Amino acid sequence: MVAVTLVGLMGCTAGRPVRQQDTSRPKVLASFTILADMAQAVAGDHLEVTSLVKLGAEVHSYEPTPSDLRQAAGAVLIVDNGLNMESWRERFYVNLPDHIPRVTLTQGIEPLSIDDVAVAGRPNPHAWMSPRLAMVYVENLRQAFTKIAPEHGEDFAASAAAYNRKLLQLDKELRQTVARLPKERRLLVTCEGAFSYLARDYGLDEAYLWPVNGDSEVTAQRLAGVVRLVEERQLPAVFCESTVNSAAQEEVAATTGARLAGVLYVDSLSGPQGPAPTLLELQRHNIRTLMDGLLQDPR
Repeated sequence: MVAVTLVGLMGCTAGRPVRQQDTSRPKVLASFTILADMAQAVAGDHLEVTSLVKLGAEVHSYEPTPSDLRQAAGAVLIVDNGLNMESWRERFYVNLPDHIPRVTLTQGIEPLSIDDVAVAGRPNPHAWMSPRLAMVYVENLRQAFTKIAPEHGEDFAASAAAYNRKLLQLDKELRQTVARLPKERRLLVTCEGAFSYLARDYGLDEAYLWPVNGDSEVTAQRLAGVVRLVEERQLPAVFCESTVNSAAQEEVAATTGARLAGVLYVDSLSGPQGPAPTLLELQRHNIRTLMDGLLQDPR
């Protein structure tokens, strides 16, 4: 039971215009849709990027299928996140030909540790949620693509530079937006502890019901701690993510009087018509949802 995060996006990168699969272009397989989106932005028209984990699926506990293995066997490169995001990664790779190169996009990043006794010392894998750390992903993609298709190296460099400019603009937008929150409202309460990098970058406190979706059992102690914090801070809103069950967070909202104020995206993009079809739009959707919820008056 291999848990894979290698991008399987049904013939196109999530959030980008649907087009017929080009069988002449080399295939790159990303473990999940966020990475596929970034990879296609850097690859341009020179490589065909697909996602192993489908839109809306849970990445941490994914179980690859025989068709996933066949898809991966035809790739010229596999990209993953690392930091235990794809807990099934090595079990998946052992069934693939040794000659297929792989790149881990968090290489060069000093990860945050998960601040939870249940998984103490494990790295938080959600580094792409920091726009500035996402630029490390982009550089690792540029280098990997240049190795497999050096004739397009200048184009990869230009695409990477253009995407990094967008990430820097996003960083500026997020910083300016969060600055409008009163200090007492700068607490982000989510289901998964997936927003630690974003919280660090923009001066938010963070609380969550479970540290990572692979360890999503909500203990009575943790639930009580989140309820107590929401009540102490008189927080008007709590949130949950698109790939998980929100029942426990609904209980927090009912107990405290806070609103369950919307769906956040972190481990998966939405569909092309949804609010988070790309990583850039995912971040903008999340910050709008956060601000709309936290700027409300408490009930």
